[in-house]
Amino acid sequence: MSFKITIPASGHQFNAEANQTILNAAINAGINLPYGCRDGACGACKGQLLAGSVDYGQYNFNVLNGDEITDGKVLFCCAIPQSDCVIEPREILDETVVKPRILPARVEKKVLVAPDIMALYIKLPSNERLEFRAGQYVEFIMKNGLRRAYSIANPPHNDDLLEFHLHKINNGIFSNYIFNEMSDKAILRLEAPFGSFYLREDSKKSIIFVASGTGFAPIKGMIEHAIYTQNTKKIVLYWGVKTETDLYMHDLATHWATTHGIQYIPVLSRPNSQWKGRTGYPQDAVMNDYTDLTDYEIYACGAPKMVDLALQAFKTKGLAEDAFFSDAFTAAII
Repeated sequence: MSFKITIPASGHQFNAEANQTILNAAINAGINLPYGCRDGACGACKGQLLAGSVDYGQYNFNVLNGDEITDGKVLFCCAIPQSDCVIEPREILDETVVKPRILPARVEKKVLVAPDIMALYIKLPSNERLEFRAGQYVEFIMKNGLRRAYSIANPPHNDDLLEFHLHKINNGIFSNYIFNEMSDKAILRLEAPFGSFYLREDSKKSIIFVASGTGFAPIKGMIEHAIYTQNTKKIVLYWGVKTETDLYMHDLATHWATTHGIQYIPVLSRPNSQWKGRTGYPQDAVMNDYTDLTDYEIYACGAPKMVDLALQAFKTKGLAEDAFFSDAFTAAII
């Protein structure tokens, strides 16, 4: 059994199979809906259900509350149609969307860049190239069929190796495999590209990047892409971590600042007495620095709580909701 999904604004129609989310059906049909986490944690895919019924699925209740459901809001990454549906997403009308595909890859090297953060570099077969946009992510497919999503940390023009930043998770199956068990030159399977967290290059607005922890990874790819394309827009990077050790590519971000004029503001939530920089949380630092965000686009990536708090706070300073792009990192251990 399948149900027809209609988007009146664009005229697009596609079918969702039994127990398939609206987002996954759209991805399979090549329809470009905005999304980030694909598990109901970030709200990037939130839109309107104009007609029909859905199973709302499992999601973070801070992302979709009861009042919003009453108003017809759904998270397309979780919603499973129970009938034909008419929806109103923030559709990305871009014909260059690349459909994900499954590829093998060989591990080239892994580098411990902080006590609990690994930079993983992998290589695709010589006759393959992954088309992606700076900021998108891949899903690694484990032998038991479970998947783990990680953002691509390199820009598209520098794709000899694909780079990922992995945070060690206690009892995390994939994390433990990468840190402790994976052999040199191991073969991995991945599906990519995924996500609508990528740089909107046609916008004239200045850019503020807000990262927490390894949310720095996709933002690194975006900034390096912006430098490569000689982007002339003002760019500011806020990177929030616990301690100075967690700024695992601090020298690189400092290089961007001194060489390319990108403003870099590291923010520590647990600084030691020697730290002379900003303290607290990155979203609060932005709120302290700007009285009006009307003329900005903001890209936020990291912990779901940070992303959610950032959006709610920034809207009070005039940020348009369609000028906020996010990717929330959720940890999975099973």
